[in-house]
Amino acid sequence: MFIPGKEIHRSYDEYGAIRVIDDGNKRYLAFGDTDEQSCWLKSEPLVPQHEYARAMLIALLMTEPKRCITLGLGAGALNSCLHHHYPELKQQIVELRADVIHTAYKYFQLPRSKRLELINMDAYDFLHDEHKRKVDIIFSDIYSEEGLDAKQLSPEYLTAAHSLLKENGWLVLNCWKEHQSSDCLDILRGLFTDIRGCSTSCGNWVVFAGKAENTLTSKQLKQHAKELNLKLGFSLSSSLSRLKQY
Repeated sequence: MFIPGKEIHRSYDEYGAIRVIDDGNKRYLAFGDTDEQSCWLKSEPLVPQHEYARAMLIALLMTEPKRCITLGLGAGALNSCLHHHYPELKQQIVELRADVIHTAYKYFQLPRSKRLELINMDAYDFLHDEHKRKVDIIFSDIYSEEGLDAKQLSPEYLTAAHSLLKENGWLVLNCWKEHQSSDCLDILRGLFTDIRGCSTSCGNWVVFAGKAENTLTSKQLKQHAKELNLKLGFSLSSSLSRLKQY
């Protein structure tokens, strides 16, 4: 896929290229020459543009977060949105590549705030460190130029994430549709009580794994989504309609 616009930044590290392309209205973060990692609309800087990123925020229907962790930064669209709309929320963001952090600050207006802590570290190692406080949501979105990082679906990774969540916490995984396998679901079922998934038109499969069962009815979730749509400035209803419980 060709990314339209003018390249305004390119740098390299041991994992490859980091590019920013600007078409006048949007900016794109890319790790290669074809696939974009993030898209940012200048006129709506707090609105995630990718369907999968919006779908990941369905987790906000399940819990009112006070603390969350994001594994994999990208351009920080999801984190900027959360930072603006949830002023009491404290976020930790773990990103392997230091220049991705620098790029998100410089080109995508990632907020500099005491409520938003950036950690330059491998997500797998971070999960296996000792942590003093558990969190309400873990968003896991770890991709490279080659695609999904296989560690994200490993039993060790998922077990460590599970242990870092509060008793009513949720793990949110951005995967591909081909990961809807019995192997993946069996690992999740061995750890989590409530497992749901949402497919997107672009081929993503967003997984929501809760340590405790969410007891809201479909009608209650739809009503909650209508309220949250107004707060966020975009709709979760379409993604919610495709949410499947496993």
